[in-house]
Amino acid sequence: MDDALAALRTEFRNRGWNQRPVLPVLLELAVHVSLALGGIAIFLFTEPLWLRILGMLISTYGSVGVGTNTHTATHYGASRHRWVNEVLAYFGYPFFLMLGATFWRHRHITLHHANPNVMGIDGDCDFPPFFASTDQEVAKGIGYFGRYQHLVFPCMAWLNSYLRQIGSWRHLFAILPDKSRRRMAHWADLVVMLLHIVVWFVIPSFFFPVPNVIGFNLMRIGLLGYPLYWVLAPGHYPAEALCIAKGDWKKDFVLLQTATTINFRTGFFGSLVCSGLQYQIEHHLFPGYSHIYYKRMAPMVQEFCIKNGYPYRMFGWAESVLKTFEIFAKPKHVYANVEELRAAVKQELSQTSAP
Repeated sequence: MDDALAALRTEFRNRGWNQRPVLPVLLELAVHVSLALGGIAIFLFTEPLWLRILGMLISTYGSVGVGTNTHTATHYGASRHRWVNEVLAYFGYPFFLMLGATFWRHRHITLHHANPNVMGIDGDCDFPPFFASTDQEVAKGIGYFGRYQHLVFPCMAWLNSYLRQIGSWRHLFAILPDKSRRRMAHWADLVVMLLHIVVWFVIPSFFFPVPNVIGFNLMRIGLLGYPLYWVLAPGHYPAEALCIAKGDWKKDFVLLQTATTINFRTGFFGSLVCSGLQYQIEHHLFPGYSHIYYKRMAPMVQEFCIKNGYPYRMFGWAESVLKTFEIFAKPKHVYANVEELRAAVKQELSQTSAP
């Protein structure tokens, strides 16, 4: 199977899709930053309540777009120059959203991409002790809300953005005192996150009351909670995105990436704000590629998966978001090893191909 994936990668290279043209990414980022700041201006300098609400919605849309666009840079897919990716990553995450770049790379790239939906390793699918999303967690009595958790979780998903900020600070505080672990990147992260505080909190406090500044920034980040969840969760939370227990089983890269991942459909504005994250399968198989090519890559990746016996699921956006909540009413099964995962995929494919 390595040969088949290598052949697909060669075809993409022949089409030039392995290139990282930075201009389209920068243009998208400029649109998102303009919407984010323009929405804030509408909120601050207009009087009608409905217009101020509209301004914050526009700003939230733009801020989510900044986050998803920056995601490409953290994978070094925005530019062929490493330093450009670094600048974009530090601008979009620690400066604009106070989300640590080193925290993101550790949690998302190092852990999640190498171990998607591997329980006990992939922190993105780890909900204990508050919620149980798998049969193993339910059997252990995990979860504070019991049979009502499927009603409680949707009400708390908005905390998503705050939790990522808290995780960023905890990550830095744990590593910076340790000489053996800290790197210049961690110091850079700290400096830029402090710069975020200066630009978004300290400077505005010279022009507006401090409580108003704090309240506004809490609102600005809090409003990102649900939209970020709607973008990030559908790719791995639904029951169709299978889970596997951590262990010393032999890895099958393509199977692990495709069995634990699904795509979702969006329209124009959804595509703009997602920056390719609706094509999670393409992203997981080719994480270093620019998201501007995912739409063109998708038909060939789907054909590759079908031809070689791998799942390729595509749901509507609203449908996939609803599926992320269903796992708290009917927790997912955790497969013990890659062979069990392969058997489950084989059964799924046989059922979907049956007349």
